[in-house]
Amino acid sequence: MRTIAVTGAEGFIGSHLVEALVARGDNVRALVQYNSLSSRGWLESLPAEHLGSVEVVFGDVRDGGQMMRFAEGVDAVLHLAALIAIPYSYVAPASYVATNAVGTLNVLEAVRAHGTRRLVHTSTSEVYGTARTVPIHEGHPLQAQSPYAASKIAADKLVESYHLSFEVPAVTLRPFNTFGPRQSARAVIPTVISQIAAGKRKIHLGSASPTRDFNFVTNTVDAFLALLDAPTTVLGGTFNAGSGREVTIAETVALIAAAMDADVEVVTEQERVRPVASEVQRLLADASALHLATGWKPHVTLEDGLAVTADWFRVPEHLAHYRPDTYQV
Repeated sequence: MRTIAVTGAEGFIGSHLVEALVARGDNVRALVQYNSLSSRGWLESLPAEHLGSVEVVFGDVRDGGQMMRFAEGVDAVLHLAALIAIPYSYVAPASYVATNAVGTLNVLEAVRAHGTRRLVHTSTSEVYGTARTVPIHEGHPLQAQSPYAASKIAADKLVESYHLSFEVPAVTLRPFNTFGPRQSARAVIPTVISQIAAGKRKIHLGSASPTRDFNFVTNTVDAFLALLDAPTTVLGGTFNAGSGREVTIAETVALIAAAMDADVEVVTEQERVRPVASEVQRLLADASALHLATGWKPHVTLEDGLAVTADWFRVPEHLAHYRPDTYQV
């Protein structure tokens, strides 16, 4: 049995990834950001039989010494830890550099020191900014339209540099807009679904005109696993993971309303609107490189994923984690 280390394990995608790794027989060492309540985040929602194969380590990627200890003796590292809320990056940009860029540097140093056989680093479609050409392939120019995007570009380039300079066996996954159960309300789909599930019919949003490429969380998890298991020919590469389908936010709201059998009205709230030059207006993935390298392709459609996500939010104890009346930066 392999031991796979996962940073950001308590988060939305991280918890689903840990669950999938354990289900297929891997041992997992899970980094959970230290907190005084000893909360394991979304890992606490995993079945007890799965948690038995998870070694939870409380810590912080910003601590280089701890990352050295965390990565010791593992077969691979899946690096997901990051600050991700774009609006908060306008408020506290230095914290994004510290976590996303310096944190990635600490992980790279640990992997390099221990001779870890593989690092899968998590990027984001936000590094592309508004699409200049569609679909977006991995060679598309990088555009830092937010401090968050800038910090992730820095992290991606550090990974690239460590592969080229020190032969660190790293590969970068660039997921487009992942959605599904457990996602925070800083993202548009849980924002809409949680409001409807709470009985609201006037849905408060920012701009409804940008387009996104939404990909259900199990599709994204499958992409991580595909790169974890892929031949060494993928090392040094960057791979998009997206559905290849483009929808506006307004169209997404309509699909959610149909899935939840609700008649809704969208109300634009100015505090939710990004600065004009910072808003990414269009995203559409070209994931053909990942398919050619690993055979990966998305299996869950947008409609099916929205139905699963809506059902999850309808469970009262799940909805209780959210505050539909509050705008979450």
